Formats: sequence, C-alpha cells, structure tokens
Amino acid sequence: MAQDPEAQERQTRQQGALLSELSNEMVRIQKKFWGRGAVEAKSYMFDDFLLIVMRGGLTVAEESMLAKGHEDEVRQFRQVWQNDMTGLLTGMVEERTGRHVVNYQSQVMFDPDVVVEMFMFGRDDHGTPSMLAEPTPEHFDGVVGAASQAVIEEPPPAAEPAGKDPERGRTEEERGQGR
Repeated sequence: MAQDPEAQERQTRQQGALLSELSNEMVRIQKKFWGRGAVEAKSYMFDDFLLIVMRGGLTVAEESMLAKGHEDEVRQFRQVWQNDMTGLLTGMVEERTGRHVVNYQSQVMFDPDVVVEMFMFGRDDHGTPSMLAEPTPEHFDGVVGAASQAVIEEPPPAAEPAGKDPERGRTEEERGQGR
C-alpha cells in the first residue's frame, strides 16, 4: 500500500533530521577527542548500513606527516584511535537510531582527505546481521543528513586538565612514570 505524499514527505524530513543529527554528533566527537573536526559531514543510511562521510579535519601533525609521505603511519594511528573510540561511537549511533550496531569500521583516505565511518545494524533483537539487505517501508533511500554549518564552525572544546578525564588518555602521574 503506497504511503500518501504528505506522510512520505514528513517521514523523509524526520529521516533527514536524524541523519543530520548523526553527522553533527560525529563532528562534535571528533573535535572533542581529536582536537579538530571535519569541514563537511554527511550521513547516509542504506538498509542495515549507516555511512558517515567526513571531509577535511586532519590535524596539523597529520598534514605534516602526509607531506613527508607517511600515509600508512597516519592511517595506522587513526585506526588505533578509532578502535579505542568504538564503544563511544557505536553507543552514540545506537542511542540515536534505536538500532543495535553489530559491526563498525572506519577508513581514512587522502587526496582528497575523507573519513568514512561504517556501522552495520543487526536485523533482530539478538544482534544478528542480515546477510542480504532487504528494503523496508522505513527505507532511507535518497535521504542525506548533512552536518550544520554551525557545528562545523564550533571550536573544539578546551582540553580537560590532566588526570581529570579518563577518556582523554593517561593521568599526569602515568606520564611522569613513562606510561
């Protein structure tokens, strides 16, 4: 049964708002924990997959390393960081979408600088991923959610004092002990 055009338009706006919220939050998380966020971010949902594509946002140190030909090292460090952030990122996505994330991966590409965050949702309450995606009436085909310019332009939050935020690395004492 076809949905009436008004209901379909309302659903598309709601889906776009959710995807924009996901884009905005990903930029904010990068700024908080990376010190710099993307200059553009868009989220796309296809059946059981959420893709968040971010452009720009490399740190000055990464740009310097890339200028010296150290793409693999930048990619490797980014992957370590993303692995450590998996719980925070998947939790944020699950909270906003109401769906269980069963797998997550991140990839950074250079020239142009793009980061793709990929989340796979479970099909049922047991977290079982689908083997073949099947469209549902709530499909997001063609719906894109871009991060707002206001979020892109927000400065990163000030760094927490040493030893105050367990998510931000070693305490001052650990640094003094060489850990």
